[in-house]
Amino acid sequence: MQSFKLGFVVFASIGLLFLGACGNQASESSSNPSVATSETATNTGTTANSEKSAHGGSGGKNAQVVETGKYHLEFVPEKEGSTTHLDLYLQTGDKHEAVTNAKVTADIQSPDGKQKTVPLTYDADGKHYATKLEGVTAGQYQVKVTANVGTEKVNGRFSFNQ
Repeated sequence: MQSFKLGFVVFASIGLLFLGACGNQASESSSNPSVATSETATNTGTTANSEKSAHGGSGGKNAQVVETGKYHLEFVPEKEGSTTHLDLYLQTGDKHEAVTNAKVTADIQSPDGKQKTVPLTYDADGKHYATKLEGVTAGQYQVKVTANVGTEKVNGRFSFNQ
């Protein structure tokens, strides 16, 4: 009789875990309806947050890396008071040489659903592209970076929390 009770408790627990997991997934997808599944599936690169940073660091907890084709994109958001500093290291080749002649923009969706496009300018000293995001609100930001390198277009998708 005890093995029957134990079996029932185990079965019921597994069922509740399954229902809880399905419930969380449904609430996550309904809480951010503006992010389409097909958009996130079109990312042509692979993301590796723990990969060694190409600019000499360990990648840090904020760094996000996307490898797409021959390009290496490393996105580093850093909060600075009431602004957020966004750095993008755009590199190419096996040695991750800096790409200095790209036209880079970031399409940013804030937690309240507002969208804005900001240009990133090249900082020759830091060998990266940068911009500042003013007046940030708390929550998750979705960022699509587009870099036009000559006739090639390089895209990367990132997100960060404030």
